[in-house]
Amino acid sequence: MKTTELGAIESRFADLIWEHAPLTSGALVTLCEEHLHWKKSTTYTVLKKLCDRGLFINNGGTVDVIMTKEEFTARQSEEIVRETFSGSLPAFVAAFTSRNSLSEDEIAALQSLIDAQKHKT
Repeated sequence: MKTTELGAIESRFADLIWEHAPLTSGALVTLCEEHLHWKKSTTYTVLKKLCDRGLFINNGGTVDVIMTKEEFTARQSEEIVRETFSGSLPAFVAAFTSRNSLSEDEIAALQSLIDAQKHKT
């Protein structure tokens, strides 16, 4: 499974960590019992899986973030554009806008992003 793919339950689990990190593994177990109705063993199994995929780290009983939620979301977006639109952001925007109208605020925000990129080069 790719680093940027999370199932629905993994996503809820990751959100708990992103919201509360850094936290002790015991505190994570308690959160998972309350929010996901998981046993301790399930929490540690999924935590290990997401640590192995580079999202989090469990260092001496303290769980912390390696990849922030924003970084994770950015990587997901990049992967979608790369795999679905051959890496072409204009093709992605064209596909999106063919079914969805952009508001004036969205157009202005996109234009600001484009202008900022022009000044970076």
